[in-house]
This record gives sequence, structure tokens and C-alpha cells, in this order.
Amino acid sequence: MDTNTLTIKDIISESLNNSMTYADYRILVSNLVAKNSTTGNDKSEDLVAYTQLNDRRMRRWDKTAKVSEEIKSFIENYTKKITWLVISESWCGDAAHIMPIINKVAELNANIEYKIVLRDENEALMDQFLTNGGKSIPKLVMLDSETNEVINTFGPRPTVATNLVNAYKTEHGILTPAFKEDLQRWYNIDKGQSTIADLVRLLS
Repeated sequence: MDTNTLTIKDIISESLNNSMTYADYRILVSNLVAKNSTTGNDKSEDLVAYTQLNDRRMRRWDKTAKVSEEIKSFIENYTKKITWLVISESWCGDAAHIMPIINKVAELNANIEYKIVLRDENEALMDQFLTNGGKSIPKLVMLDSETNEVINTFGPRPTVATNLVNAYKTEHGILTPAFKEDLQRWYNIDKGQSTIADLVRLLS
């Protein structure tokens, strides 16, 4: 199909047809780890190693991430039927911290459908949702489930982490390996609460 003539709704519909559930995504990543491989076009050793690390991270968050009772009550009472379509890849560090949290929230309400597509297999979709001109992931596209209209977006990081990244880039020009390690520590301390807060804002 010629992507130049497709509307955004066509692109979204096609991507939803290619999508998987979070459970399927977790199986995919575990299988890739067993094969020493990764999603995406780049199968470099570094990205294979990141996929292995991220599989462990996701397993940890799947077990330990918590939603407060107050937020749980708000989410459970949400009545609009929506789809959270997330663009990602298994090697993405931010995605490993964020995607299990999205799942914890989506599991609380049958009106929220959580679907995942891989960035490199869905270029037309990714091109519609760039961040500052870049193909940054994970990117959540919030859709009206009945019309596939785009309601809002989230990502590639929670707002608090985005502010940390932007401040560091402004001061230093680039993100150093030391800063990236600090960011991973921030995710561990935050325990997904900033992501949950941003998802609640999407639903508000």
C-alpha cells in the first residue's frame, strides 16, 4: 500500500491490525532473549544486550509496580472506550520502565485496550508521532476505540523525566553515559508513579 496516499486513520487502522497485546509482547521479548536477538532493524550486540537487560527490568516491574487505591478508583470508574497504541522496541531502556506501568493501569479497566507495535515495522505510524523531529520511543497514542480518532499522546518519557533530560541537554549539550545511568536510577526510585500520574492526566 502506498503510504503517501494513506490518511492517518488508515495508518492507525493498519498498525492496529499489526499490533499485539502486552502479554504477547512479553513472550516475544523473552523468546528473543533466548535466541540472543532483539526487535528492530539493528541487531547489534549492544541492542541485544539491552533487550536482555530490559526483559529483566520488565519482569521486575510486572511483579512490583503498584497503583495507589485513590488512582485505582479513578481508573476503574473511567467509562470511555479507548485504545492505548504504544510504539516501541525491545532494546529501548525507557520503554522497559514505562510499558509494564501502562499495563498495570490498563488492566484496571476493560474500557482501556493496550496494544503494541514495533517502531521499525510501522514507520508510517512512527512518522506521524515524532518528538522534536525524532523517532523517540516509547510513544503512546491514545485513540477513541470506536472511531480511531487520536485523542492525545504520551511519551517517550514521563513529564518529570523529560524535564530532567531537557535540563541536562541544555546545560551539557548531550546526554552522557553517566546521566543515562542516573536516569535509570531515577526510574527505579520513582517506581512508575510519574508515568501513572501522566496516564491519569490523559484520562482526565
